Amino acid sequence: MKQVILVRKDLKLPKGKLAAQCSHAAVEAVLRSDKDKVKEWRNNGMPKIVLKVENLKELNKYNQMAKDSGLVTAMITDAGHTVVEPGTITCMAIGPDKDEKIDQVVKDLKLL
Repeated sequence: MKQVILVRKDLKLPKGKLAAQCSHAAVEAVLRSDKDKVKEWRNNGMPKIVLKVENLKELNKYNQMAKDSGLVTAMITDAGHTVVEPGTITCMAIGPDKDEKIDQVVKDLKLL
């Protein structure tokens, strides 16, 4: 069991902003997930992998692929109070779910 977070490279977010956005995605996806999957994931140390995508178009592509595979996703739209314009989609999370199921979707992506 794991969770992956996909981050847009084109936004060039500062480290603190990036960490906050990834945290939003991780929490939102957990809140949307099946309680039994969350429990199993927690019992396995709550692994999270952060991957990079080039831009919004690619992020949307992976979001749709994940949904088509029956995975829980959480896209994060920033309020725009600091670094980016209001309504900017910054990142997304997939899972937690079985490694194999998530890997089928994100196997071509690289670590951030």
